[in-house]
Amino acid sequence: MASDTATARAEPADPADDDRPRRPRRFGGSRLGGFILALNLLSLLILFGGALALNEWRRGLIEARQETLAAQAELLVQVLGEPEIGVTRGVPTPYLDGPEASQWLRDNFIPEGQRARLFDVDGVLVADSYDVTEAIPGEPLPPALPAGSPPAVPDADEKANDARELEQARAALAAEIENALEGRSSATLRMSESGDRVVSVSIPVRHVEQVLGVLTLEAGDVDETLAAQRLALMPFALVALFVSLLSSLLLHLFVARPVMRLSAAADAVRLQRARAISLPDLDHRKDEIGDLARSLETMTETLSDRMDAIERFAADVAHEIKNPLTSIRSALETLPLVRTEAQREKLTALLQQDVRRLDRLITDISNASRLDAELNRDRPRPIDLTVLLSEIVGVYEAGIGPDGGVHVRFAAAEPEHAVIRGRDGPLGQVFRNLIDNARSFSPPGGEVRVSLARDDIDPDRPVRVRVEDDGPGIPPENLETVFERFYTSRPRGTAFGTNSGLGLSIVKQIVEAHGGQVWAENRRGADGEIVGARFEVALPTAPSGRRP
Repeated sequence: MASDTATARAEPADPADDDRPRRPRRFGGSRLGGFILALNLLSLLILFGGALALNEWRRGLIEARQETLAAQAELLVQVLGEPEIGVTRGVPTPYLDGPEASQWLRDNFIPEGQRARLFDVDGVLVADSYDVTEAIPGEPLPPALPAGSPPAVPDADEKANDARELEQARAALAAEIENALEGRSSATLRMSESGDRVVSVSIPVRHVEQVLGVLTLEAGDVDETLAAQRLALMPFALVALFVSLLSSLLLHLFVARPVMRLSAAADAVRLQRARAISLPDLDHRKDEIGDLARSLETMTETLSDRMDAIERFAADVAHEIKNPLTSIRSALETLPLVRTEAQREKLTALLQQDVRRLDRLITDISNASRLDAELNRDRPRPIDLTVLLSEIVGVYEAGIGPDGGVHVRFAAAEPEHAVIRGRDGPLGQVFRNLIDNARSFSPPGGEVRVSLARDDIDPDRPVRVRVEDDGPGIPPENLETVFERFYTSRPRGTAFGTNSGLGLSIVKQIVEAHGGQVWAENRRGADGEIVGARFEVALPTAPSGRRP
């Protein structure tokens, strides 16, 4: 006989009380996360490594250019400082002869793309290779304007900016010359008066130890060098772009498409074109997509099994309710034909029995139907079975009237409290159902014995609760079927309609939801005869250190 199921409001889930295994939530355990990170880092490393390599290459080119100019300038100043060539004049005070210096620069080789300028001791320009060479520096003219178009006139801001840049270039050159006049050679990268970046080397021209002037060599191919550097960066950028496109393609193939397939499979289940998600090629993946596919497949299979169970339960309910309804209809159809009062009372009693049976069925069906919701809503907690069983047995003993009845006795074999992890409401219903079932089969004045012990034969379920009676026992062929829904086998003389056959089915469902096991067996005497029935419940213990 099933007792009414007590309901309670849902309590918030405690993560520490969750028995379900969880995957470690760390980034190192994510295969897809590591794969995505590796691809992105690879692209960044390619660009970063290429930039560093080209930066070193650029620095090396500029330094090599400066060293080359410095070597050329050293050679030139040694020649310019000798009086024999006619550039240096004056005894005892030497000085640089401007016309001779210009003639000397014109007669000697000046490499293309370089500019040599000679300044005297006062920083005044004495000779310029651009003035004595036949090469004419310049830039291509802009394309011609259409006929009738007004000429482009630079505005005031553009003129001011050009003047500012020219002034800064002249100041940088003057500082370089001043530094060389003090006897220190210098090599810099600066802007020229024309706005181009140039590698410049300034070396003092000496006669013995006296500084006569400064020779400045400039190489204006820095922009070409930087353009070549940018061009050399293109392979790295193209490789990084290729890696990014490849990573996007791989993410699409290995992440986006499987998720889309899982979504389509879920829609197929939702639209009832399939009962479960099944994607075999995703089940074998060892990453998060494989975990998701297996989880969805397991979830849909569980839902499918639950739907099948609900359909079977609905069919069983319809069958069980149809029996009393058929009996009630037959009695109502027969009632107008009854002629005697005794027959009328007999039909009325039959109708009352069927109504009670129907009421009992509906009550137990309602309890069984909301059992899953209650098990999912109520969170597990540590429960002391010794206290729980003592309270339940005490309620039964307090309810026995002075006229006597079936007594219930509890004995705990363990000196310590047996603590398990579960839900006290459903577990209390388990033991009440077992005690009610045992009392219904016990003779008047009999006794139902409830015992609590520990058995290490099954280390996963060491806690054992036994409920024994002195009834007629269970037919050996029905030791398993007693836990099926709507199964009942009452002794002769039991009031009709007082049992729905759902009590033991509910017991099995609750025990299995707690990771336990329940079974039935017959008690036998010394002569081998059946002297009663025994129901045994095996439950796992709570983790160590957890107490109610």
